[in-house]
Amino acid sequence: MIHTKHITLTTIFLIAFTCHSLLSAGQSLKVSKLEMNYPSPGIPYYHIKADIDLPSASMIEVEMAVNGKTLRYTDLHAEQELGDLSYPHLTNRPPSGAGLSQDNKLYHHPGVVGWVKWNPGETYEVKLSVRMKKSLQHSKADVILTNTQKITSPAGSPVFDTAWKNYKSVVLSETAGMERKAEPVEVLLAFYPDEVNDLKREIRVLAFDPVAKTVKEVPSQVYDIQEYLVEDDMAPDKNGKPTRDIPVWMPTVTARVAFLADVPARSSRVFMIYYRNKDAMIKTYTTDLLVQGEAPGLRVQNEFMEVGLHPNSGHFDQITLKSKPQYPLYHRKETNGAIHWNPEIYTPPVPWTHTSDWKPPQHVQSITGPVISFSDVWGNLREIPQVDASVRYEFYPDKPYFISTTNLRINETVQAIALRNAEIVFKRELITHAAWYDAIRDSIIEYDVTHMPELTDVKMPDDVPWISFYNKETGVGFAGIQLNYSNAGLENRTRLLNPFFYITGGPWIYWARALSLPFLSSNMQQMVPVPKGNFFSEKWAYLVFETNKGKQPYAPVLEWQKKLTSPLRIQLVEEVDDRVSKTVTELYIEKGKTGWEGRETGRH
Repeated sequence: MIHTKHITLTTIFLIAFTCHSLLSAGQSLKVSKLEMNYPSPGIPYYHIKADIDLPSASMIEVEMAVNGKTLRYTDLHAEQELGDLSYPHLTNRPPSGAGLSQDNKLYHHPGVVGWVKWNPGETYEVKLSVRMKKSLQHSKADVILTNTQKITSPAGSPVFDTAWKNYKSVVLSETAGMERKAEPVEVLLAFYPDEVNDLKREIRVLAFDPVAKTVKEVPSQVYDIQEYLVEDDMAPDKNGKPTRDIPVWMPTVTARVAFLADVPARSSRVFMIYYRNKDAMIKTYTTDLLVQGEAPGLRVQNEFMEVGLHPNSGHFDQITLKSKPQYPLYHRKETNGAIHWNPEIYTPPVPWTHTSDWKPPQHVQSITGPVISFSDVWGNLREIPQVDASVRYEFYPDKPYFISTTNLRINETVQAIALRNAEIVFKRELITHAAWYDAIRDSIIEYDVTHMPELTDVKMPDDVPWISFYNKETGVGFAGIQLNYSNAGLENRTRLLNPFFYITGGPWIYWARALSLPFLSSNMQQMVPVPKGNFFSEKWAYLVFETNKGKQPYAPVLEWQKKLTSPLRIQLVEEVDDRVSKTVTELYIEKGKTGWEGRETGRH
């Protein structure tokens, strides 16, 4: 889940005060500390922080204005409530909560933090206004306290180019105890249409250095830009009665942004994504990720590996470890000859059909860039229009692995002898051993496949976390690290006959997931229905590695499995735009109680 952290007041309403509010008599607002600060994981934006001393403990509402402009992103917290700022803050109140929350907490020495995009060495006028009150609702007995001061921002470290008007902050946290270098990260961002000129030209990603207080640009890539420009119809109904006071939605542009991040072990770091500079020039980043050829038969390489996709199907067809180029891994022994075969289904009398049998796929899409390149192929299985499938590969710079995501969707019920996924096939002579973690025995099993009888199955649980093939003589290994495995049904529950994972040897050696496989059971001719609405999805990291010379040739797999199953945690923090309302309107499918009756929530 992506969190927006303390976007508005963490513990009270943030509202505007009018000039005719009741003034205090003989009381003043004391500001014990006022400072401008740099971003930190706990407050991941340039900000002003004010510590306030009130005459007495009270319920309050607070407003902060800088150079005459009221801040919409203001966080109020009790004394010592912020905690360790080297980690993301725990609490959050998005703008949608500002008009619905009720707070009867008493504050005496609160702190206020406001999002301010300050420039080094400049002077700013800060006005704080506090409404002290005895109840949740406003009354004539409320007391308004104000304090206006000037403050000069730090002059030591430069900020990013002021031609970029706005930024969104991303806090990345490392949880596996392993330092991350150039780790690929992807976030989905939303913008108002008038904030966007050309996102591919405008976006820059900056890493903030918490020690030097400086920013450094990192390679980034913008893609998958989509627009929804329909405005909410605020016109009155047929009787001339207003339908609502505020729009339920705003036109929105969304885009994916990928970038490379360095994050030390067990720590959090701030990255700022700058946008809104109509004069920005296109920025070209150079990494070791190189894509050649024409989809679907692409060739992809980086510093560690070279991968070839099959020219007919776009499936993973060959991989070479750059440190041992004389020992490529491939299959080419049966039918289409690819390494990666499925999803697949066998519904006699229709021939056994794999996604790797596409010639070509119905749909092909690819994107190349310095941070991520991917290939997507999808469509019906050949001769089985009742079943749709898709295969995606994602490649990154400076990494010895790529990510594969496969999906299978049953549009109409079919009767099957085989339903499989995650199959990886190599020429038998290229592999000497297999290794995997066995949950039943709670141990790693190393298995010599050189003398394995043909068409003998070595079975393991269907959710095996990782599995590897390698050659002890050449020192080249290949592993699958399972990132996600899920089976679901809409109209019908899944019907899986004895699911398991297994290895089989023949003129080839392969591993595969048997989702429902009577074909390898004692009664191999029985048909099992695969119901309409069933959906099968897998996500794997495929790793090529040089084997260790010690007792665990597969040791590199263990390190990468720990990293890949503990990705950097992401928190997105955004400034509140001035057009955001201070209350929220929901459209209910039926008229009835909302649960908010009797609460004062009109805070436009």
